[in-house]
Amino acid sequence: METPSAAELARTFQLSSPLASFYDDPYPTYRALREHDPVRVLDSGAVFLTRYDDVAALYRSASVSSDKKREFGPKYGDTPLFEHHTGSLVFNDPPSHTRVRRLMLGAVNQRAIVRMEPGVLALVDALLEAMAGRAAAGAQVDLIEDFAAAIPVEVIGNLLSFPREDRAPLRGWSLAILAALEPRPTQAMLDAGNRAVTDFLAYLRDLVAHRRAHPLDPDEDVLTRLIQGEVGGERLTEGELLHNCIFLLNAGHETTTNLLGNGLHALMRFPDEQRRLREDPSLLPAAIEEMLRWESPLQLNNRMLTAASEIGGRRFGEGTFVTLCIGAANRDPAQFPDAERFDVGRKPNRQLAFGHGEHACAGMNVARMEGRIAIGRLLARFPRLEPGDAPTRDRRIRFRGFTTLPARLGG
Repeated sequence: METPSAAELARTFQLSSPLASFYDDPYPTYRALREHDPVRVLDSGAVFLTRYDDVAALYRSASVSSDKKREFGPKYGDTPLFEHHTGSLVFNDPPSHTRVRRLMLGAVNQRAIVRMEPGVLALVDALLEAMAGRAAAGAQVDLIEDFAAAIPVEVIGNLLSFPREDRAPLRGWSLAILAALEPRPTQAMLDAGNRAVTDFLAYLRDLVAHRRAHPLDPDEDVLTRLIQGEVGGERLTEGELLHNCIFLLNAGHETTTNLLGNGLHALMRFPDEQRRLREDPSLLPAAIEEMLRWESPLQLNNRMLTAASEIGGRRFGEGTFVTLCIGAANRDPAQFPDAERFDVGRKPNRQLAFGHGEHACAGMNVARMEGRIAIGRLLARFPRLEPGDAPTRDRRIRFRGFTTLPARLGG
Protein backbone atom coordinates (compact mmCIF):
# COMPACT_ATOMS: atom_id res chain seq x y z
CA MET A 1 0.00 0.00 0.00
CA GLU A 2 1.41 3.41 -1.01
CA THR A 3 2.30 5.71 1.85
CA PRO A 4 0.14 8.85 1.70
CA SER A 5 1.84 12.22 1.26
CA ALA A 6 2.12 14.61 4.19
CA ALA A 7 -0.57 16.83 2.71
CA GLU A 8 -2.88 13.85 2.27
CA LEU A 9 -2.20 12.67 5.84
CA ALA A 10 -3.22 16.08 7.15
CA ARG A 11 -6.23 16.44 4.86
CA THR A 12 -7.75 13.08 5.83
CA PHE A 13 -6.85 12.91 9.53
CA GLN A 14 -9.67 12.13 11.94
CA LEU A 15 -8.95 11.38 15.58
CA SER A 16 -11.82 8.89 15.62
CA SER A 17 -10.36 6.83 12.76
CA PRO A 18 -6.60 7.25 12.31
CA LEU A 19 -4.53 5.05 10.04
CA ALA A 20 -3.53 1.68 11.52
CA SER A 21 0.12 2.81 11.45
CA PHE A 22 -0.74 5.76 13.72
CA TYR A 23 -0.82 3.55 16.82
CA ASP A 24 2.79 2.47 16.35
CA ASP A 25 4.13 5.80 15.13
CA PRO A 26 1.89 8.89 15.25
CA TYR A 27 4.74 11.33 14.61
CA PRO A 28 4.57 11.43 10.77
CA THR A 29 0.90 12.38 11.11
CA TYR A 30 1.67 14.98 13.76
CA ARG A 31 4.40 16.44 11.55
CA ALA A 32 2.06 16.55 8.55
CA LEU A 33 -0.61 18.34 10.58
CA ARG A 34 1.87 20.90 11.96
CA GLU A 35 3.02 21.68 8.43
CA HIS A 36 -0.29 21.58 6.54
CA ASP A 37 -3.20 22.00 8.99
CA PRO A 38 -1.96 22.90 12.50
CA VAL A 39 -5.39 24.11 13.64
CA ARG A 40 -7.42 21.25 12.18
CA VAL A 41 -11.20 21.21 12.47
CA LEU A 42 -12.31 17.58 12.79
CA ASP A 43 -15.59 16.19 11.47
CA SER A 44 -16.98 16.43 15.02
CA GLY A 45 -16.38 20.19 15.02
CA ALA A 46 -13.60 19.88 17.59
CA VAL A 47 -10.25 21.56 16.93
CA PHE A 48 -6.99 19.57 16.96
CA LEU A 49 -3.82 21.55 17.75
CA THR A 50 -0.28 20.36 16.92
CA ARG A 51 1.97 23.46 17.23
CA TYR A 52 3.78 24.13 20.49
CA ASP A 53 2.81 27.80 20.70
CA ASP A 54 -0.89 27.08 20.16
CA VAL A 55 -0.95 24.28 22.75
CA ALA A 56 0.95 26.39 25.31
CA ALA A 57 -1.36 29.34 24.69
CA LEU A 58 -4.47 27.22 25.32
CA TYR A 59 -2.96 25.91 28.56
CA ARG A 60 -2.46 29.52 29.69
CA SER A 61 -5.80 30.85 28.46
CA ALA A 62 -8.38 32.07 30.96
CA SER A 63 -11.13 31.35 28.42
CA VAL A 64 -11.06 27.57 28.59
CA SER A 65 -12.66 24.93 30.80
CA SER A 66 -11.42 21.53 31.92
CA ASP A 67 -14.88 20.50 33.11
CA LYS A 68 -15.94 17.46 31.10
CA LYS A 69 -19.63 17.07 32.04
CA ARG A 70 -20.85 18.25 28.64
CA GLU A 71 -18.38 16.03 26.77
CA PHE A 72 -18.65 12.93 28.97
CA GLY A 73 -22.44 12.91 29.34
CA PRO A 74 -23.11 11.47 25.86
CA LYS A 75 -19.99 9.28 26.08
CA TYR A 76 -20.69 7.59 29.42
CA GLY A 77 -24.30 8.31 30.36
CA ASP A 78 -25.29 8.04 34.02
CA THR A 79 -22.55 5.57 34.97
CA PRO A 80 -19.72 5.15 37.50
CA LEU A 81 -17.26 6.31 34.81
CA PHE A 82 -19.16 9.58 34.41
CA GLU A 83 -19.25 10.07 38.18
CA HIS A 84 -15.52 9.42 38.47
CA HIS A 85 -14.17 11.32 35.49
CA THR A 86 -16.26 14.41 36.28
CA GLY A 87 -15.38 14.25 39.97
CA SER A 88 -11.60 14.04 39.88
CA LEU A 89 -9.11 16.89 40.08
CA VAL A 90 -8.02 16.88 36.45
CA PHE A 91 -11.49 17.38 34.96
CA ASN A 92 -12.69 20.25 37.14
CA ASP A 93 -12.43 24.03 37.15
CA PRO A 94 -11.97 26.51 40.01
CA PRO A 95 -13.09 26.88 42.73
CA SER A 96 -13.43 23.08 43.17
CA HIS A 97 -10.18 22.41 41.30
CA THR A 98 -8.27 25.01 43.33
CA ARG A 99 -9.49 23.64 46.66
CA VAL A 100 -8.71 20.00 45.86
CA ARG A 101 -5.38 20.81 44.19
CA ARG A 102 -4.20 22.78 47.22
CA LEU A 103 -4.80 19.78 49.47
CA MET A 104 -3.13 17.43 46.97
CA LEU A 105 -0.05 19.61 46.59
CA GLY A 106 0.34 19.79 50.34
CA ALA A 107 0.49 16.00 50.39
CA VAL A 108 3.17 15.67 47.68
CA ASN A 109 5.37 18.68 48.45
CA GLN A 110 9.17 18.58 48.29
CA ARG A 111 9.53 17.44 51.90
CA ALA A 112 7.17 14.55 51.25
CA ILE A 113 9.14 13.57 48.15
CA VAL A 114 12.40 13.55 50.12
CA ARG A 115 10.77 11.24 52.68
CA MET A 116 9.66 8.93 49.89
CA GLU A 117 13.08 8.50 48.29
CA PRO A 118 14.55 5.81 50.59
CA GLY A 119 11.51 3.61 50.02
CA VAL A 120 11.71 4.09 46.25
CA LEU A 121 15.43 3.25 46.31
CA ALA A 122 14.78 0.05 48.25
CA LEU A 123 11.93 -0.94 45.92
CA VAL A 124 13.96 -0.29 42.76
CA ASP A 125 16.99 -2.18 44.08
CA ALA A 126 14.82 -5.19 44.96
CA LEU A 127 13.31 -5.22 41.46
CA LEU A 128 16.78 -4.94 39.91
CA GLU A 129 18.05 -7.82 42.03
CA ALA A 130 15.18 -10.02 40.87
CA MET A 131 15.88 -9.10 37.24
CA ALA A 132 19.59 -9.80 37.74
CA GLY A 133 18.73 -13.36 38.76
CA ARG A 134 16.76 -13.91 35.56
CA ALA A 135 19.45 -12.26 33.44
CA ALA A 136 22.15 -14.45 35.01
CA ALA A 137 20.16 -17.50 33.94
CA GLY A 138 20.18 -16.21 30.36
CA ALA A 139 16.55 -15.09 30.34
CA GLN A 140 15.13 -11.87 28.99
CA VAL A 141 13.29 -9.53 31.33
CA ASP A 142 10.15 -7.52 30.61
CA LEU A 143 10.95 -3.93 31.54
CA ILE A 144 7.22 -3.17 31.91
CA GLU A 145 5.92 -6.08 33.99
CA ASP A 146 9.14 -6.66 35.94
CA PHE A 147 10.07 -3.02 36.49
CA ALA A 148 8.23 0.03 35.14
CA ALA A 149 4.68 -0.98 36.11
CA ALA A 150 5.71 -2.30 39.53
CA ILE A 151 7.20 0.97 40.78
CA PRO A 152 4.34 3.53 40.66
CA VAL A 153 1.70 1.14 42.02
CA GLU A 154 3.89 0.56 45.08
CA VAL A 155 4.73 4.26 45.45
CA ILE A 156 1.08 5.35 45.33
CA GLY A 157 0.14 2.39 47.54
CA ASN A 158 2.68 3.60 50.09
CA LEU A 159 1.51 7.22 49.82
CA LEU A 160 -2.06 6.18 50.64
CA SER A 161 -0.92 3.42 53.03
CA PHE A 162 -2.89 0.73 51.20
CA PRO A 163 -2.28 -2.61 52.96
CA ARG A 164 0.24 -4.52 50.84
CA GLU A 165 -2.06 -7.54 50.54
CA ASP A 166 -4.74 -5.31 48.92
CA ARG A 167 -2.61 -3.98 46.05
CA ALA A 168 -2.95 -6.74 43.45
CA PRO A 169 -6.05 -5.27 41.70
CA LEU A 170 -4.78 -1.68 41.59
CA ARG A 171 -3.00 -1.73 38.24
CA GLY A 172 -5.87 -3.52 36.52
CA TRP A 173 -8.40 -1.05 37.90
CA SER A 174 -6.26 1.87 36.74
CA LEU A 175 -5.80 0.54 33.21
CA ALA A 176 -9.51 -0.18 32.81
CA ILE A 177 -10.62 3.25 34.06
CA LEU A 178 -8.16 5.14 31.87
CA ALA A 179 -8.84 3.06 28.76
CA ALA A 180 -12.37 4.48 28.75
CA LEU A 181 -10.88 7.94 28.06
CA GLU A 182 -9.98 6.90 24.52
CA PRO A 183 -11.68 8.94 21.77
CA ARG A 184 -13.87 5.95 20.79
CA PRO A 185 -13.96 3.36 23.58
CA THR A 186 -15.60 0.05 22.75
CA GLN A 187 -18.51 -1.26 24.78
CA ALA A 188 -16.16 -3.81 26.33
CA MET A 189 -13.84 -0.99 27.43
CA LEU A 190 -16.75 0.94 28.94
CA ASP A 191 -18.03 -2.15 30.77
CA ALA A 192 -14.57 -2.89 32.19
CA GLY A 193 -14.10 0.74 33.22
CA ASN A 194 -17.45 0.88 35.01
CA ARG A 195 -16.72 -2.36 36.88
CA ALA A 196 -13.32 -1.03 37.90
CA VAL A 197 -14.74 2.24 39.27
CA THR A 198 -17.44 0.34 41.18
CA ASP A 199 -14.98 -2.13 42.69
CA PHE A 200 -12.42 0.53 43.53
CA LEU A 201 -15.04 2.73 45.25
CA ALA A 202 -16.29 -0.20 47.32
CA TYR A 203 -12.74 -0.93 48.46
CA LEU A 204 -12.03 2.73 49.26
CA ARG A 205 -15.21 3.24 51.28
CA ASP A 206 -14.15 0.48 53.67
CA LEU A 207 -10.55 1.73 53.80
CA VAL A 208 -11.57 5.36 54.43
CA ALA A 209 -13.97 4.32 57.19
CA HIS A 210 -11.15 2.39 58.86
CA ARG A 211 -8.69 5.27 58.42
CA ARG A 212 -11.15 7.76 59.90
CA ALA A 213 -11.40 5.54 62.98
CA HIS A 214 -7.66 4.85 63.05
CA PRO A 215 -5.84 7.83 61.50
CA LEU A 216 -2.13 7.68 60.74
CA ASP A 217 0.43 10.49 60.87
CA PRO A 218 -0.80 13.00 58.22
CA ASP A 219 2.82 13.88 57.43
CA GLU A 220 3.40 10.25 56.45
CA ASP A 221 0.01 9.18 55.07
CA VAL A 222 -1.63 11.10 52.23
CA LEU A 223 -5.03 9.47 52.82
CA THR A 224 -5.14 10.66 56.44
CA ARG A 225 -4.08 14.11 55.27
CA LEU A 226 -6.83 14.23 52.65
CA ILE A 227 -9.44 13.00 55.17
CA GLN A 228 -8.48 15.58 57.78
CA GLY A 229 -8.00 18.45 55.31
CA GLU A 230 -6.52 21.74 56.37
CA VAL A 231 -6.54 22.56 60.06
CA GLY A 232 -9.54 24.83 60.54
CA GLY A 233 -9.96 25.06 56.77
CA GLU A 234 -10.81 23.09 53.66
CA ARG A 235 -12.03 19.51 53.71
CA LEU A 236 -12.98 17.22 50.87
CA THR A 237 -16.48 15.84 50.55
CA GLU A 238 -16.76 12.06 50.68
CA GLY A 239 -17.18 11.90 46.90
CA GLU A 240 -14.22 14.20 46.27
CA LEU A 241 -12.07 12.13 48.61
CA LEU A 242 -12.91 8.78 47.01
CA HIS A 243 -12.62 9.89 43.40
CA ASN A 244 -9.38 11.77 43.96
CA CYS A 245 -7.81 8.72 45.61
CA ILE A 246 -8.64 6.86 42.38
CA PHE A 247 -7.23 9.79 40.40
CA LEU A 248 -3.98 9.70 42.39
CA LEU A 249 -3.44 6.06 41.51
CA ASN A 250 -4.42 6.51 37.86
CA ALA A 251 -2.32 9.61 37.23
CA GLY A 252 0.69 8.30 39.14
CA HIS A 253 0.55 4.85 37.59
CA GLU A 254 0.04 5.82 33.95
CA THR A 255 2.51 8.69 33.75
CA THR A 256 5.37 6.94 35.51
CA THR A 257 4.96 3.53 33.88
CA ASN A 258 4.99 5.14 30.44
CA LEU A 259 7.83 7.52 31.32
CA LEU A 260 10.01 4.58 32.38
CA GLY A 261 9.01 2.27 29.54
CA ASN A 262 9.31 4.89 26.83
CA GLY A 263 12.58 6.19 28.28
CA LEU A 264 14.20 2.76 28.50
CA HIS A 265 13.05 1.94 24.97
CA ALA A 266 14.67 5.16 23.72
CA LEU A 267 17.94 4.31 25.48
CA MET A 268 17.96 0.90 23.77
CA ARG A 269 17.04 2.43 20.42
CA PHE A 270 19.81 5.03 20.69
CA PRO A 271 22.80 3.25 22.27
CA ASP A 272 25.10 6.24 21.82
CA GLU A 273 22.79 8.30 24.05
CA GLN A 274 22.65 5.40 26.53
CA ARG A 275 26.44 5.35 26.61
CA ARG A 276 26.58 9.12 27.03
CA LEU A 277 24.23 8.96 30.02
CA ARG A 278 26.16 6.09 31.61
CA GLU A 279 29.42 8.02 31.30
CA ASP A 280 27.92 11.22 32.71
CA PRO A 281 25.18 10.50 35.30
CA SER A 282 24.88 14.24 35.95
CA LEU A 283 22.83 14.31 32.74
CA LEU A 284 20.08 12.24 34.37
CA PRO A 285 17.68 15.13 35.21
CA ALA A 286 17.98 16.46 31.64
CA ALA A 287 17.54 12.92 30.28
CA ILE A 288 14.26 12.50 32.18
CA GLU A 289 12.95 15.73 30.65
CA GLU A 290 13.99 14.50 27.20
CA MET A 291 12.23 11.18 27.74
CA LEU A 292 9.08 13.10 28.63
CA ARG A 293 9.43 15.23 25.50
CA TRP A 294 10.43 12.49 23.07
CA GLU A 295 7.59 10.09 23.88
CA SER A 296 5.08 11.99 26.02
CA PRO A 297 3.23 9.52 28.30
CA LEU A 298 0.02 11.54 27.83
CA GLN A 299 -0.31 12.43 24.15
CA LEU A 300 -3.63 14.31 24.19
CA ASN A 301 -5.40 16.71 26.50
CA ASN A 302 -8.69 18.55 26.11
CA ARG A 303 -10.28 21.90 26.81
CA MET A 304 -13.56 23.66 25.95
CA LEU A 305 -13.70 27.35 25.05
CA THR A 306 -15.75 29.37 27.52
CA ALA A 307 -15.64 32.45 25.27
CA ALA A 308 -15.04 33.10 21.58
CA SER A 309 -11.27 32.92 21.11
CA GLU A 310 -8.57 33.17 18.48
CA ILE A 311 -6.40 30.08 18.02
CA GLY A 312 -3.54 30.14 15.55
CA GLY A 313 -5.02 33.14 13.75
CA ARG A 314 -8.52 31.65 13.45
CA ARG A 315 -11.64 32.55 15.43
CA PHE A 316 -13.68 29.87 17.23
CA GLY A 317 -16.89 30.23 19.18
CA GLU A 318 -17.75 29.60 22.81
CA GLY A 319 -18.34 25.90 23.47
CA THR A 320 -15.80 24.66 20.93
CA PHE A 321 -13.96 21.53 22.05
CA VAL A 322 -10.19 21.66 21.60
CA THR A 323 -7.74 18.73 21.65
CA LEU A 324 -4.23 19.73 22.64
CA CYS A 325 -1.77 17.31 21.04
CA ILE A 326 1.09 17.23 23.51
CA GLY A 327 2.94 14.57 21.52
CA ALA A 328 3.04 16.86 18.48
CA ALA A 329 3.83 20.04 20.42
CA ASN A 330 6.78 18.34 22.08
CA ARG A 331 8.31 17.62 18.67
CA ASP A 332 7.71 21.05 17.17
CA PRO A 333 10.99 22.23 15.57
CA ALA A 334 9.93 25.83 16.15
CA GLN A 335 10.45 25.18 19.89
CA PHE A 336 12.96 22.31 19.91
CA PRO A 337 15.93 22.51 17.50
CA ASP A 338 16.55 19.15 15.83
CA ALA A 339 13.29 18.01 17.42
CA GLU A 340 13.39 14.51 15.92
CA ARG A 341 16.67 13.73 17.68
CA PHE A 342 16.70 12.07 21.13
CA ASP A 343 19.25 14.10 23.14
CA VAL A 344 19.79 13.21 26.83
CA GLY A 345 21.53 16.55 27.40
CA ARG A 346 18.94 18.78 25.70
CA LYS A 347 18.71 22.26 27.22
CA PRO A 348 16.55 24.24 27.31
CA ASN A 349 13.69 21.75 27.27
CA ARG A 350 10.31 23.34 27.94
CA GLN A 351 8.38 20.13 27.28
CA LEU A 352 4.64 20.08 27.96
CA ALA A 353 4.27 16.46 29.08
CA PHE A 354 2.96 17.51 32.50
CA GLY A 355 0.71 20.25 31.18
CA HIS A 356 1.11 23.89 32.07
CA GLY A 357 -0.27 26.52 34.43
CA GLU A 358 -2.89 25.81 37.07
CA HIS A 359 -3.59 22.37 35.62
CA ALA A 360 0.05 21.25 35.55
CA CYS A 361 0.29 17.73 36.97
CA ALA A 362 0.25 17.90 40.77
CA GLY A 363 2.44 14.80 41.04
CA MET A 364 4.99 15.69 38.37
CA ASN A 365 7.90 15.92 40.79
CA VAL A 366 7.03 12.51 42.25
CA ALA A 367 7.17 11.07 38.71
CA ARG A 368 10.49 12.81 38.05
CA MET A 369 11.93 11.41 41.28
CA GLU A 370 10.77 7.88 40.40
CA GLY A 371 12.23 8.22 36.92
CA ARG A 372 15.55 9.55 38.13
CA ILE A 373 16.00 6.78 40.69
CA ALA A 374 14.70 3.92 38.53
CA ILE A 375 16.66 4.70 35.37
CA GLY A 376 19.77 5.83 37.21
CA ARG A 377 19.93 2.68 39.34
CA LEU A 378 19.22 0.38 36.39
CA LEU A 379 22.04 1.88 34.31
CA ALA A 380 24.41 1.68 37.27
CA ARG A 381 23.47 -1.96 38.00
CA PHE A 382 23.73 -3.33 34.46
CA PRO A 383 26.63 -2.38 32.13
CA ARG A 384 24.50 -3.18 29.08
CA LEU A 385 20.84 -2.66 28.28
CA GLU A 386 19.89 -4.21 24.95
CA PRO A 387 16.58 -4.92 23.20
CA GLY A 388 15.17 -8.44 23.38
CA ASP A 389 12.19 -9.76 21.46
CA ALA A 390 9.91 -7.27 19.72
CA PRO A 391 8.05 -5.03 22.21
CA THR A 392 4.27 -4.63 22.24
CA ARG A 393 2.82 -1.15 21.97
CA ASP A 394 -0.22 -0.20 24.01
CA ARG A 395 -2.92 0.31 21.37
CA ARG A 396 -4.29 3.53 22.78
CA ILE A 397 -4.17 7.03 21.32
CA ARG A 398 -4.46 9.25 24.39
CA PHE A 399 -1.72 7.45 26.29
CA ARG A 400 1.56 6.26 24.76
CA GLY A 401 3.50 3.38 26.21
CA PHE A 402 4.22 -0.34 26.02
CA THR A 403 2.47 -3.39 27.37
CA THR A 404 5.64 -5.48 27.03
CA LEU A 405 9.26 -4.36 26.60
CA PRO A 406 11.60 -7.38 26.48
CA ALA A 407 15.27 -6.63 27.13
CA ARG A 408 18.60 -8.31 27.78
CA LEU A 409 20.62 -7.08 30.73
CA GLY A 410 24.38 -7.39 30.68
CA GLY A 411 25.98 -8.02 34.08
